[in-house]
Amino acid sequence: MTQVIEWLNQHNINAVNAIATIVILLLASIVIPILSRSLNQWLTHLQSPLHFTDNTNLIINRVIIAVLWALTVFIVLDVWGIALAGVWAVVVSAITIIGVGFIATWAMTSNFTASFFLALWRPFHVGQTVEVLPENLKGRVVGRNLMFTTLSEESGSVLQIPNSLFFQKVFRVSSDLPAATTNPREHGDSAPTKKPD
Repeated sequence: MTQVIEWLNQHNINAVNAIATIVILLLASIVIPILSRSLNQWLTHLQSPLHFTDNTNLIINRVIIAVLWALTVFIVLDVWGIALAGVWAVVVSAITIIGVGFIATWAMTSNFTASFFLALWRPFHVGQTVEVLPENLKGRVVGRNLMFTTLSEESGSVLQIPNSLFFQKVFRVSSDLPAATTNPREHGDSAPTKKPD
């Protein structure tokens, strides 16, 4: 036993902390399965009055067991002097990074989807003047890609409007197409006929 304590001291491991960790883990590995069986029996008893399915019981049981194991890990970390504030800071930082990733992905996906529907329904065409209300963003449509619709203002400046904005805001389209982009068949007009001499 003294050799083990000497080895622990050489590696800067407190023997009391190591023994406390082993005891906590042994207690948790005994108590948590017993609680799991008791919880499972209790949920089975409540299954018919609460109209739970077997799958619901299993999910509830697993979530509670996961929380108990997480509490065990937090207790072990506290024994070793690792402050829970530091652990919470890491957890919150990770959740924030994941959330920002989801928001960025959602924005890109919504613009891609909006681009598809704009191409399908064609509420406006290149060359038409579009005004987004109530922001009063107005310009001639000069292009569209998967993310943005490009508007050219009368002053010459260029606006990049996210495609999803056309499904969130009211917009006004003027029907004046430039002569170069006007397709008579697209607007239902008949092609001009040549008069005989």
